[in-house]
Amino acid sequence: VTSKAAWLRWADRLDSLTSTATQDPEGFLGHPVNAFKLMKRLNTEWGNLESLVLSDTTDGFISNLTIQRQYFPTEEDQTGAAKALLRLQDTYKLDANTISTGDLPGCFFYPNSVLMNRMTVEDCYELGKVAYTEADYYHTELWMAQALRQLEEGEESPLDKVTVLDYLSYAIYQQGDLKRALEYTKKLLQLDPDHQRANGNQKYFEFQLEKQEKQDETAEKETQQQDREKRDTTQKKKKKQSQKSFSLIPERKKYEMLCRGEGVRMTSRRQSRLFCRYYDNKHNPRFVLAPVKQQDEWDRPYIVRYIDIISEAEMEKIKQLAKPRLRRATISNPVTGVLETAPYRISKSAWLTAYEDPVVEKINQRIEDLTGLEMDTAEELQVANYGVGGQYEPHFDFGRKDEPDAFKELGTGNRIATWLFYMSDVSAGGATVFPDVGASVGPQKGTAVFWYNLFASGEGDYSTRHAACPVLVGNKWVSNKWIHERGQEWRRPCGLSENE
Repeated sequence: VTSKAAWLRWADRLDSLTSTATQDPEGFLGHPVNAFKLMKRLNTEWGNLESLVLSDTTDGFISNLTIQRQYFPTEEDQTGAAKALLRLQDTYKLDANTISTGDLPGCFFYPNSVLMNRMTVEDCYELGKVAYTEADYYHTELWMAQALRQLEEGEESPLDKVTVLDYLSYAIYQQGDLKRALEYTKKLLQLDPDHQRANGNQKYFEFQLEKQEKQDETAEKETQQQDREKRDTTQKKKKKQSQKSFSLIPERKKYEMLCRGEGVRMTSRRQSRLFCRYYDNKHNPRFVLAPVKQQDEWDRPYIVRYIDIISEAEMEKIKQLAKPRLRRATISNPVTGVLETAPYRISKSAWLTAYEDPVVEKINQRIEDLTGLEMDTAEELQVANYGVGGQYEPHFDFGRKDEPDAFKELGTGNRIATWLFYMSDVSAGGATVFPDVGASVGPQKGTAVFWYNLFASGEGDYSTRHAACPVLVGNKWVSNKWIHERGQEWRRPCGLSENE
Protein backbone atom coordinates (compact mmCIF):
# COMPACT_ATOMS: atom_id res chain seq x y z
CA VAL A 1 0.00 0.00 0.00
CA THR A 2 1.70 3.20 -1.15
CA SER A 3 -0.44 5.94 -2.70
CA LYS A 4 -3.17 7.81 -0.85
CA ALA A 5 -5.81 6.26 -3.15
CA ALA A 6 -4.48 2.79 -2.33
CA TRP A 7 -4.61 3.60 1.39
CA LEU A 8 -8.23 4.67 1.05
CA ARG A 9 -9.17 1.51 -0.88
CA TRP A 10 -7.48 -0.60 1.79
CA ALA A 11 -9.30 1.29 4.57
CA ASP A 12 -12.67 0.92 2.79
CA ARG A 13 -12.09 -2.82 2.41
CA LEU A 14 -11.28 -3.20 6.12
CA ASP A 15 -14.32 -1.11 7.05
CA SER A 16 -16.56 -3.34 4.92
CA LEU A 17 -15.05 -6.49 6.43
CA THR A 18 -15.47 -5.20 9.98
CA SER A 19 -19.08 -4.19 9.33
CA THR A 20 -19.95 -7.67 8.06
CA ALA A 21 -17.96 -9.62 10.65
CA THR A 22 -19.45 -7.78 13.64
CA GLN A 23 -23.01 -8.72 12.61
CA ASP A 24 -22.26 -12.34 13.58
CA PRO A 25 -18.62 -12.79 14.69
CA GLU A 26 -18.94 -16.49 15.51
CA GLY A 27 -20.75 -17.27 12.27
CA PHE A 28 -18.36 -15.17 10.18
CA LEU A 29 -15.29 -16.87 11.66
CA GLY A 30 -16.98 -20.25 11.29
CA HIS A 31 -15.84 -20.12 7.65
CA PRO A 32 -12.22 -21.37 7.53
CA VAL A 33 -11.19 -18.89 4.83
CA ASN A 34 -12.48 -15.96 6.90
CA ALA A 35 -10.62 -17.26 9.96
CA PHE A 36 -7.37 -17.59 8.00
CA LYS A 37 -7.74 -14.15 6.43
CA LEU A 38 -8.41 -12.55 9.83
CA MET A 39 -5.25 -14.10 11.28
CA LYS A 40 -3.25 -12.92 8.28
CA ARG A 41 -4.80 -9.46 8.37
CA LEU A 42 -4.12 -8.85 12.06
CA ASN A 43 -0.66 -10.41 12.07
CA THR A 44 0.74 -9.29 8.71
CA GLU A 45 -1.33 -6.42 7.35
CA TRP A 46 -1.55 -4.71 10.74
CA GLY A 47 1.99 -3.47 10.12
CA ASN A 48 0.60 -1.35 7.29
CA LEU A 49 -1.77 0.42 9.66
CA GLU A 50 0.96 0.91 12.25
CA SER A 51 3.21 2.48 9.63
CA LEU A 52 0.43 4.85 8.62
CA VAL A 53 -0.54 6.06 12.10
CA LEU A 54 3.03 6.30 13.38
CA SER A 55 3.52 9.09 10.85
CA ASP A 56 0.69 10.92 12.66
CA THR A 57 1.15 12.90 15.86
CA THR A 58 -1.92 11.55 17.63
CA ASP A 59 -0.12 10.10 20.67
CA GLY A 60 -3.29 8.81 22.32
CA PHE A 61 -4.24 6.75 19.29
CA ILE A 62 -0.71 5.34 18.94
CA SER A 63 -0.68 4.38 22.62
CA ASN A 64 -4.04 2.60 22.32
CA LEU A 65 -2.83 0.86 19.16
CA THR A 66 0.22 -0.51 20.97
CA ILE A 67 -1.90 -1.77 23.89
CA GLN A 68 -4.35 -3.59 21.60
CA ARG A 69 -1.52 -5.17 19.57
CA GLN A 70 -0.65 -7.59 22.40
CA TYR A 71 -4.02 -9.33 22.01
CA PHE A 72 -3.62 -9.95 18.28
CA PRO A 73 -2.73 -13.25 16.61
CA THR A 74 0.95 -14.12 16.32
CA GLU A 75 2.93 -15.61 13.45
CA GLU A 76 2.31 -19.01 15.03
CA ASP A 77 -1.47 -18.41 15.00
CA GLN A 78 -1.36 -17.41 11.33
CA THR A 79 0.66 -20.50 10.43
CA GLY A 80 -1.76 -22.65 12.46
CA ALA A 81 -4.74 -21.27 10.53
CA ALA A 82 -2.96 -21.99 7.24
CA LYS A 83 -2.19 -25.57 8.29
CA ALA A 84 -5.84 -25.97 9.31
CA LEU A 85 -6.91 -25.10 5.77
CA LEU A 86 -4.46 -27.64 4.33
CA ARG A 87 -5.78 -30.25 6.76
CA LEU A 88 -9.37 -29.56 5.69
CA GLN A 89 -8.32 -29.73 2.05
CA ASP A 90 -6.94 -33.26 2.53
CA THR A 91 -9.63 -34.65 4.83
CA TYR A 92 -12.58 -33.45 2.74
CA LYS A 93 -10.86 -33.81 -0.67
CA LEU A 94 -11.33 -30.16 -1.65
CA ASP A 95 -9.48 -28.65 -4.59
CA ALA A 96 -7.66 -25.34 -4.15
CA ASN A 97 -10.12 -23.45 -6.35
CA THR A 98 -13.12 -24.56 -4.23
CA ILE A 99 -11.44 -23.29 -1.07
CA SER A 100 -10.24 -20.09 -2.76
CA THR A 101 -13.74 -19.16 -3.93
CA GLY A 102 -15.05 -19.91 -0.43
CA ASP A 103 -17.83 -22.07 -1.85
CA LEU A 104 -17.64 -24.78 0.81
CA PRO A 105 -20.44 -27.22 1.70
CA GLY A 106 -22.56 -25.87 4.53
CA CYS A 107 -21.38 -22.27 4.18
CA PHE A 108 -23.62 -19.29 3.59
CA PHE A 109 -23.14 -15.77 2.29
CA TYR A 110 -23.88 -12.57 4.10
CA PRO A 111 -26.74 -10.47 2.71
CA ASN A 112 -26.07 -7.01 1.30
CA SER A 113 -22.32 -7.55 1.25
CA VAL A 114 -19.58 -8.49 -1.15
CA LEU A 115 -18.28 -12.04 -1.09
CA MET A 116 -16.02 -11.90 1.97
CA ASN A 117 -14.65 -15.40 2.02
CA ARG A 118 -12.82 -15.39 -1.30
CA MET A 119 -9.05 -15.79 -1.17
CA THR A 120 -6.77 -13.33 -2.94
CA VAL A 121 -3.59 -14.14 -4.83
CA GLU A 122 -1.61 -13.15 -1.72
CA ASP A 123 -3.69 -15.52 0.44
CA CYS A 124 -3.04 -18.45 -1.91
CA TYR A 125 0.64 -17.54 -2.06
CA GLU A 126 0.80 -17.42 1.75
CA LEU A 127 -0.67 -20.93 2.00
CA GLY A 128 1.85 -22.16 -0.55
CA LYS A 129 4.70 -20.60 1.42
CA VAL A 130 3.58 -22.22 4.67
CA ALA A 131 3.56 -25.60 2.91
CA TYR A 132 6.97 -24.83 1.36
CA THR A 133 8.46 -24.04 4.78
CA GLU A 134 7.27 -27.47 5.97
CA ALA A 135 8.85 -29.10 2.87
CA ASP A 136 5.31 -30.05 1.84
CA TYR A 137 5.81 -29.65 -1.90
CA TYR A 138 2.49 -31.28 -2.80
CA HIS A 139 0.49 -28.47 -1.19
CA THR A 140 3.05 -25.88 -2.31
CA GLU A 141 2.29 -26.83 -5.90
CA LEU A 142 -1.49 -26.75 -5.40
CA TRP A 143 -1.53 -23.27 -3.88
CA MET A 144 1.13 -21.66 -6.05
CA ALA A 145 -0.77 -23.01 -9.09
CA GLN A 146 -3.97 -21.45 -7.70
CA ALA A 147 -2.20 -18.11 -7.16
CA LEU A 148 -0.94 -18.27 -10.76
CA ARG A 149 -4.41 -19.14 -12.06
CA GLN A 150 -5.93 -16.10 -10.36
CA LEU A 151 -3.17 -13.84 -11.69
CA GLU A 152 -3.77 -15.14 -15.21
CA GLU A 153 -7.50 -14.47 -14.79
CA GLY A 154 -6.64 -10.81 -14.28
CA GLU A 155 -6.80 -10.40 -10.50
CA GLU A 156 -4.85 -7.35 -9.34
CA SER A 157 -2.05 -8.15 -6.91
CA PRO A 158 1.27 -6.73 -5.70
CA LEU A 159 2.67 -10.21 -6.37
CA ASP A 160 3.98 -10.97 -9.84
CA LYS A 161 3.92 -14.20 -11.83
CA VAL A 162 7.72 -14.53 -11.65
CA THR A 163 7.68 -14.93 -7.86
CA VAL A 164 4.88 -17.50 -8.00
CA LEU A 165 6.45 -19.45 -10.87
CA ASP A 166 9.75 -19.64 -9.00
CA TYR A 167 8.11 -21.52 -6.12
CA LEU A 168 5.84 -23.54 -8.40
CA SER A 169 8.60 -24.90 -10.64
CA TYR A 170 10.77 -25.85 -7.66
CA ALA A 171 7.87 -27.61 -5.87
CA ILE A 172 7.13 -29.65 -9.00
CA TYR A 173 10.82 -30.53 -9.37
CA GLN A 174 10.93 -31.73 -5.75
CA GLN A 175 8.09 -34.13 -6.57
CA GLY A 176 10.14 -35.64 -9.39
CA ASP A 177 8.31 -34.19 -12.41
CA LEU A 178 11.28 -32.74 -14.33
CA LYS A 179 9.37 -32.13 -17.55
CA ARG A 180 6.72 -29.91 -15.96
CA ALA A 181 9.30 -28.20 -13.75
CA LEU A 182 11.22 -27.26 -16.92
CA GLU A 183 8.03 -25.99 -18.62
CA TYR A 184 7.28 -23.60 -15.75
CA THR A 185 10.93 -22.51 -15.56
CA LYS A 186 10.84 -21.58 -19.27
CA LYS A 187 7.59 -19.71 -18.67
CA LEU A 188 9.31 -17.77 -15.89
CA LEU A 189 12.27 -16.91 -18.13
CA GLN A 190 9.93 -15.55 -20.80
CA LEU A 191 8.81 -12.99 -18.21
CA ASP A 192 12.26 -12.40 -16.70
CA PRO A 193 15.12 -13.61 -18.97
CA ASP A 194 17.76 -12.47 -16.47
CA HIS A 195 16.42 -14.44 -13.51
CA GLN A 196 19.60 -15.99 -12.15
CA ARG A 197 18.15 -18.99 -10.31
CA ALA A 198 15.76 -19.87 -13.14
CA ASN A 199 18.60 -19.83 -15.69
CA GLY A 200 20.60 -22.19 -13.50
CA ASN A 201 17.57 -24.43 -12.93
CA GLN A 202 16.81 -24.62 -16.65
CA LYS A 203 20.29 -25.96 -17.43
CA TYR A 204 20.09 -28.44 -14.57
CA PHE A 205 16.60 -29.68 -15.48
CA GLU A 206 17.58 -30.09 -19.16
CA PHE A 207 20.68 -32.07 -18.15
CA GLN A 208 18.67 -34.34 -15.85
CA LEU A 209 15.95 -34.87 -18.48
CA GLU A 210 18.50 -35.80 -21.13
CA LYS A 211 20.10 -38.25 -18.71
CA GLN A 212 16.70 -39.71 -17.87
CA GLU A 213 15.73 -40.11 -21.54
CA LYS A 214 18.95 -42.01 -22.30
CA GLN A 215 18.28 -44.41 -19.44
CA ASP A 216 14.71 -44.88 -20.66
CA GLU A 217 15.82 -45.64 -24.21
CA THR A 218 18.31 -48.26 -23.00
CA ALA A 219 15.76 -50.22 -21.05
CA GLU A 220 12.56 -49.21 -22.85
CA LYS A 221 11.35 -52.66 -23.77
CA GLU A 222 12.11 -54.11 -20.37
CA THR A 223 10.48 -51.15 -18.63
CA GLN A 224 7.35 -51.37 -20.78
CA GLN A 225 7.04 -55.06 -20.00
CA GLN A 226 7.52 -54.42 -16.27
CA ASP A 227 4.97 -51.60 -16.39
CA ARG A 228 2.44 -53.89 -18.07
CA GLU A 229 3.01 -56.54 -15.42
CA LYS A 230 2.72 -53.94 -12.66
CA ARG A 231 -0.49 -52.55 -14.13
CA ASP A 232 -1.98 -56.02 -14.41
CA THR A 233 -0.93 -56.84 -10.84
CA THR A 234 -2.21 -53.51 -9.53
CA GLN A 235 -5.56 -53.94 -11.28
CA LYS A 236 -5.90 -57.44 -9.86
CA LYS A 237 -4.92 -56.19 -6.41
CA LYS A 238 -7.39 -53.31 -6.63
CA LYS A 239 -10.13 -55.70 -7.65
CA LYS A 240 -9.31 -58.00 -4.77
CA GLN A 241 -8.95 -55.12 -2.31
CA SER A 242 -12.35 -53.71 -3.28
CA GLN A 243 -13.83 -57.06 -2.30
CA LYS A 244 -11.95 -57.17 1.00
CA SER A 245 -13.26 -56.07 4.35
CA PHE A 246 -13.42 -52.41 5.39
CA SER A 247 -11.19 -53.40 8.31
CA LEU A 248 -8.16 -53.84 6.02
CA ILE A 249 -8.14 -50.17 4.99
CA PRO A 250 -5.47 -48.16 6.91
CA GLU A 251 -6.92 -46.29 9.88
CA ARG A 252 -6.03 -42.83 8.58
CA LYS A 253 -7.90 -43.48 5.34
CA LYS A 254 -10.91 -44.93 7.20
CA TYR A 255 -10.98 -41.90 9.49
CA GLU A 256 -10.97 -39.43 6.58
CA MET A 257 -13.55 -41.47 4.64
CA LEU A 258 -15.93 -41.50 7.60
CA CYS A 259 -15.44 -37.75 8.07
CA ARG A 260 -16.60 -37.30 4.46
CA GLY A 261 -19.59 -39.56 5.09
CA GLU A 262 -18.08 -42.43 3.10
CA GLY A 263 -17.68 -46.01 4.28
CA VAL A 264 -20.25 -45.83 7.10
CA ARG A 265 -21.11 -49.48 7.73
CA MET A 266 -24.80 -48.99 8.50
CA THR A 267 -26.36 -52.07 6.91
CA SER A 268 -30.09 -52.80 6.82
CA ARG A 269 -29.47 -55.71 9.21
CA ARG A 270 -27.71 -53.44 11.70
CA GLN A 271 -30.38 -50.77 11.25
CA SER A 272 -33.06 -53.31 12.16
CA ARG A 273 -31.39 -53.82 15.55
CA LEU A 274 -31.41 -50.11 16.43
CA PHE A 275 -34.42 -48.53 18.12
CA CYS A 276 -35.59 -45.33 19.79
CA ARG A 277 -37.60 -45.20 22.99
CA TYR A 278 -38.73 -43.14 25.97
CA TYR A 279 -36.33 -43.99 28.78
CA ASP A 280 -36.59 -43.59 32.57
CA ASN A 281 -33.67 -45.88 33.64
CA LYS A 282 -35.67 -48.44 35.60
CA HIS A 283 -38.27 -45.97 36.86
CA ASN A 284 -35.86 -43.37 38.19
CA PRO A 285 -38.07 -40.87 40.14
CA ARG A 286 -36.72 -37.93 38.12
CA PHE A 287 -37.85 -39.47 34.82
CA VAL A 288 -41.00 -41.47 35.63
CA LEU A 289 -43.33 -38.60 34.68
CA ALA A 290 -41.05 -37.15 32.01
CA PRO A 291 -38.93 -39.91 30.42
CA VAL A 292 -36.15 -38.83 28.07
CA LYS A 293 -35.86 -39.62 24.37
CA GLN A 294 -33.20 -42.28 23.80
CA GLN A 295 -31.96 -43.43 20.40
CA ASP A 296 -29.60 -46.27 19.48
CA GLU A 297 -26.74 -45.05 17.27
CA TRP A 298 -24.70 -48.26 16.99
CA ASP A 299 -24.81 -51.83 18.24
CA ARG A 300 -21.17 -52.87 18.80
CA PRO A 301 -19.88 -50.91 20.59
CA TYR A 302 -23.26 -49.91 21.94
CA ILE A 303 -23.59 -46.16 21.42
CA VAL A 304 -26.75 -44.42 22.53
CA ARG A 305 -27.92 -40.84 21.99
CA TYR A 306 -30.17 -38.81 24.30
CA ILE A 307 -32.30 -36.20 22.52
CA ASP A 308 -33.09 -32.75 24.01
CA ILE A 309 -31.13 -33.73 27.10
CA ILE A 310 -29.63 -30.32 27.83
CA SER A 311 -31.48 -27.00 27.55
CA GLU A 312 -30.42 -23.89 25.64
CA ALA A 313 -30.01 -21.98 28.92
CA GLU A 314 -27.80 -24.73 30.37
CA MET A 315 -25.62 -24.85 27.25
CA GLU A 316 -25.16 -21.07 27.28
CA LYS A 317 -24.27 -21.12 30.97
CA ILE A 318 -21.67 -23.86 30.44
CA LYS A 319 -20.11 -21.88 27.57
CA GLN A 320 -20.17 -18.69 29.63
CA LEU A 321 -18.34 -20.38 32.51
CA ALA A 322 -15.80 -22.04 30.22
CA LYS A 323 -14.89 -19.21 27.82
CA PRO A 324 -12.57 -17.24 30.15
CA ARG A 325 -10.59 -20.42 30.91
CA LEU A 326 -10.29 -22.01 27.49
CA ARG A 327 -6.73 -23.14 26.80
CA ARG A 328 -5.15 -25.31 24.12
CA ALA A 329 -6.20 -28.91 24.83
CA THR A 330 -3.51 -31.37 25.92
CA ILE A 331 -2.96 -35.12 25.79
CA SER A 332 -1.26 -37.44 28.26
CA ASN A 333 2.11 -38.57 26.89
CA PRO A 334 1.90 -42.41 26.86
CA VAL A 335 5.59 -42.69 27.83
CA THR A 336 6.09 -39.93 30.42
CA GLY A 337 2.48 -39.34 31.50
CA VAL A 338 3.07 -35.59 31.19
CA LEU A 339 0.28 -33.42 29.76
CA GLU A 340 1.35 -31.79 26.50
CA THR A 341 -0.10 -30.32 23.30
CA ALA A 342 -0.14 -32.45 20.15
CA PRO A 343 -0.76 -31.72 16.44
CA TYR A 344 -3.44 -34.43 16.32
CA ARG A 345 -5.58 -32.66 18.94
CA ILE A 346 -6.56 -29.14 17.88
CA SER A 347 -9.10 -27.60 20.25
CA LYS A 348 -9.42 -25.47 23.36
CA SER A 349 -10.74 -26.86 26.61
CA ALA A 350 -11.66 -25.92 30.17
CA TRP A 351 -12.75 -27.87 33.25
CA LEU A 352 -15.80 -27.05 35.38
CA THR A 353 -16.34 -28.35 38.92
CA ALA A 354 -19.77 -29.13 40.39
CA TYR A 355 -19.52 -26.54 43.19
CA GLU A 356 -18.91 -23.65 40.78
CA ASP A 357 -22.48 -23.33 39.59
CA PRO A 358 -25.80 -25.13 40.22
CA VAL A 359 -26.07 -25.85 36.47
CA VAL A 360 -22.89 -27.97 36.51
CA GLU A 361 -24.09 -29.88 39.57
CA LYS A 362 -27.51 -30.41 37.96
CA ILE A 363 -25.92 -31.78 34.77
CA ASN A 364 -23.69 -34.17 36.72
CA GLN A 365 -26.76 -35.47 38.58
CA ARG A 366 -28.61 -35.96 35.30
CA ILE A 367 -25.75 -38.06 33.90
CA GLU A 368 -25.75 -40.19 37.07
CA ASP A 369 -29.52 -40.70 36.93
CA LEU A 370 -29.47 -41.79 33.28
CA THR A 371 -26.37 -44.01 33.36
CA GLY A 372 -26.80 -45.36 36.88
CA LEU A 373 -23.08 -44.74 37.43
CA GLU A 374 -21.37 -43.01 40.37
CA MET A 375 -20.24 -39.45 39.59
CA ASP A 376 -18.12 -38.85 42.72
CA THR A 377 -15.14 -40.59 41.10
CA ALA A 378 -15.72 -39.15 37.61
CA GLU A 379 -13.53 -36.40 36.19
CA GLU A 380 -14.79 -32.83 36.16
CA LEU A 381 -16.95 -31.69 33.25
CA GLN A 382 -14.62 -30.86 30.36
CA VAL A 383 -15.79 -28.21 27.88
CA ALA A 384 -14.13 -28.10 24.46
CA ASN A 385 -14.35 -25.72 21.53
CA TYR A 386 -13.27 -26.78 18.05
CA GLY A 387 -12.74 -23.83 15.72
CA VAL A 388 -11.41 -23.76 12.15
CA GLY A 389 -9.91 -27.16 11.35
CA GLY A 390 -10.36 -28.26 14.98
CA GLN A 391 -10.04 -32.03 15.38
CA TYR A 392 -8.95 -34.91 17.60
CA GLU A 393 -7.52 -37.78 15.57
CA PRO A 394 -8.24 -41.46 16.45
CA HIS A 395 -7.62 -42.23 20.12
CA PHE A 396 -8.83 -44.28 23.06
CA ASP A 397 -10.43 -42.67 26.10
CA PHE A 398 -9.29 -45.50 28.39
CA GLY A 399 -5.76 -46.45 29.49
CA ARG A 400 -4.37 -49.57 27.82
CA LYS A 401 -2.37 -52.34 29.49
CA ASP A 402 0.88 -50.78 28.25
CA GLU A 403 -0.12 -47.57 30.11
CA PRO A 404 -0.52 -48.83 33.69
CA ASP A 405 0.05 -45.36 35.16
CA ALA A 406 -2.39 -43.52 32.85
CA PHE A 407 -4.78 -42.43 35.63
CA LYS A 408 -2.75 -43.46 38.68
CA GLU A 409 -2.72 -39.93 40.12
CA LEU A 410 -6.52 -39.83 40.20
CA GLY A 411 -6.74 -43.08 42.16
CA THR A 412 -10.13 -43.85 40.62
CA GLY A 413 -9.20 -46.59 38.17
CA ASN A 414 -9.64 -46.56 34.42
CA ARG A 415 -12.21 -44.61 32.38
CA ILE A 416 -15.16 -46.98 32.30
CA ALA A 417 -17.44 -44.81 30.14
CA THR A 418 -17.72 -41.56 28.15
CA TRP A 419 -20.65 -39.12 28.12
CA LEU A 420 -20.49 -36.44 25.41
CA PHE A 421 -22.82 -33.42 25.09
CA TYR A 422 -23.12 -31.62 21.73
CA MET A 423 -23.70 -27.94 22.51
CA SER A 424 -23.82 -26.55 18.97
CA ASP A 425 -24.81 -27.55 15.47
CA VAL A 426 -21.99 -27.65 12.92
CA SER A 427 -22.62 -26.55 9.33
CA ALA A 428 -20.13 -29.04 7.86
CA GLY A 429 -17.73 -31.56 9.39
CA GLY A 430 -17.20 -32.21 13.09
CA ALA A 431 -18.66 -35.73 13.30
CA THR A 432 -17.54 -38.24 15.94
CA VAL A 433 -16.35 -41.34 14.08
CA PHE A 434 -15.28 -44.84 15.13
CA PRO A 435 -12.85 -46.06 12.41
CA ASP A 436 -12.60 -49.69 13.56
CA VAL A 437 -16.33 -50.33 13.16
CA GLY A 438 -17.22 -47.74 10.51
CA ALA A 439 -19.57 -45.73 12.73
CA SER A 440 -20.29 -42.01 12.42
CA VAL A 441 -22.23 -39.87 14.90
CA GLY A 442 -23.13 -36.35 13.79
CA PRO A 443 -23.04 -33.35 16.15
CA GLN A 444 -26.63 -32.41 17.01
CA LYS A 445 -27.19 -29.52 19.39
CA GLY A 446 -28.91 -30.38 22.66
CA THR A 447 -28.13 -34.11 22.45
CA ALA A 448 -25.61 -36.35 24.18
CA VAL A 449 -24.02 -39.69 23.29
CA PHE A 450 -22.87 -42.34 25.75
CA TRP A 451 -20.78 -45.49 25.45
CA TYR A 452 -18.76 -47.85 27.67
CA ASN A 453 -14.99 -47.87 27.11
CA LEU A 454 -14.52 -51.02 29.19
CA PHE A 455 -16.34 -54.33 29.28
CA ALA A 456 -17.96 -55.24 32.61
CA SER A 457 -14.86 -57.37 33.29
CA GLY A 458 -12.69 -54.25 33.22
CA GLU A 459 -11.04 -55.19 29.92
CA GLY A 460 -10.77 -52.40 27.36
CA ASP A 461 -13.15 -52.37 24.39
CA TYR A 462 -10.82 -51.55 21.51
CA SER A 463 -13.72 -50.96 19.13
CA THR A 464 -14.37 -47.66 20.97
CA ARG A 465 -11.34 -46.03 19.36
CA HIS A 466 -12.81 -42.80 18.01
CA ALA A 467 -12.02 -39.38 16.58
CA ALA A 468 -13.47 -35.88 16.26
CA CYS A 469 -13.46 -34.94 12.56
CA PRO A 470 -12.12 -31.51 11.56
CA VAL A 471 -14.72 -28.74 11.61
CA LEU A 472 -15.06 -27.62 7.99
CA VAL A 473 -17.59 -24.81 8.43
CA GLY A 474 -18.92 -23.63 11.78
CA ASN A 475 -17.96 -23.74 15.42
CA LYS A 476 -18.24 -26.89 17.50
CA TRP A 477 -18.92 -26.85 21.24
CA VAL A 478 -18.96 -30.07 23.25
CA SER A 479 -18.69 -31.03 26.91
CA ASN A 480 -17.83 -34.47 28.18
CA LYS A 481 -17.75 -36.48 31.37
CA TRP A 482 -15.24 -39.29 31.77
CA ILE A 483 -16.60 -41.78 34.29
CA HIS A 484 -14.13 -43.98 36.21
CA GLU A 485 -14.19 -47.53 37.60
CA ARG A 486 -14.12 -46.83 41.34
CA GLY A 487 -17.58 -46.70 42.87
CA GLN A 488 -19.16 -48.74 40.06
CA GLU A 489 -18.55 -52.17 41.67
CA TRP A 490 -22.23 -52.67 42.55
CA ARG A 491 -23.63 -50.45 39.82
CA ARG A 492 -21.99 -52.37 36.98
CA PRO A 493 -20.82 -55.71 38.40
CA CYS A 494 -18.31 -57.90 36.60
CA GLY A 495 -19.74 -60.49 34.20
CA LEU A 496 -18.87 -64.16 33.76
CA SER A 497 -16.72 -63.71 30.64
CA GLU A 498 -13.85 -61.35 29.79
CA ASN A 499 -15.68 -59.62 26.95
CA GLU A 500 -19.11 -59.42 28.56
